[in-house]
Amino acid sequence: MATNQKAAAAKKTSSIGIKDAIWVIVLCAIIAFCNFFFVLGADSNFVGNNPENAPANVMGTIFKGGVIVPVIHTLLLTVIFMAVERVISLSKCIGKEKLAKFLAKIKADLKGLNFDEALKHCDAQGGSVANIVRSSVLAYKDVAATSGIKKEVKIARIQQAHEEALAMEMPTLTMNLPIIATIVTLGTLTGLLGTVVGMIKSFQALAQGGGGDSLELSAGISEALINTAFGIGTSWVAVVAYNFFTNRIDKISFALDEIGYSIAQTYAATHAEEA
Repeated sequence: MATNQKAAAAKKTSSIGIKDAIWVIVLCAIIAFCNFFFVLGADSNFVGNNPENAPANVMGTIFKGGVIVPVIHTLLLTVIFMAVERVISLSKCIGKEKLAKFLAKIKADLKGLNFDEALKHCDAQGGSVANIVRSSVLAYKDVAATSGIKKEVKIARIQQAHEEALAMEMPTLTMNLPIIATIVTLGTLTGLLGTVVGMIKSFQALAQGGGGDSLELSAGISEALINTAFGIGTSWVAVVAYNFFTNRIDKISFALDEIGYSIAQTYAATHAEEA
C-alpha cells in the first residue's frame, strides 16, 4: 500500500521551471553583446559619428565603459529572467487558489475528518503544494485502514510520508535560486574588475608625456565609474530577488509543515483509544 502511495505521488510530481539554465545565460549574453556593439556602439552616439571620438549621449558614454559592460549586462538580464521564471514557477507550484485559501479548506476538511473532500481539493488545486498535502492525507487513510500497528508507528508513517513528499517537491521550489545567489557576488566583483581596468587606462594616459591625453583620461575614468555603477546595480537587483524568493519559499515550507503536523495530530486525537 505504501509503495502504491509513493508511486501515485511520484506520478503527480512534475518539474516546474527551467532545468538547463545555461542556455538562458547564453541567450542573455547574446542579447547583451548585440546591444553593446549595435545599439550602444552605433556611430550616432559619438561626436562626428565616429566611435573613436567623445560620446555624444548617455548610450555612447555607457559604450565607453568597455567590454565588461555587456558582461555585467548579461548578469543583469539573467537575474531579471530568472526572477520572472521563479514568479511563474512558484505560482504554478502553489496551484490555482491562493495558498492561505487552499490551506484553510484543508484544515476545515481535517477538522471534520472529510479526507475524501481534502483529496478532491488537492486534485483541484494542483501543483507541488497540493501534492505534498495529498501524500499526507493518503498516508492518514492508509494507516487508518491498517490494523496490528501501534498508534505511534502510524503517526510516524504519516509524518514520514509528508517529509518524503516535501523532499521530493522542494527542489522544484528552489530551482535556479543558486544562480541568483551567485550573481549577487559576481555583479559586484565584475563591476570592481571594470573599475580596476578603467583606472589602469587612466593612469596610463597620465603617464604619457607627463600631462596625459584628456580624451584617454576621461575614457578611463568613464569606464571605471560606469562599470562600478552597473555592477552595484546588478548586485542590488540580485539581492532583492534572492531574498524575496527565499522568504516566499520559507513561508510555503512553514505552512506545509503546519499542515503535516495538523494531519498527524488529527489522527492522534481521533484515535486516542488505540494503544
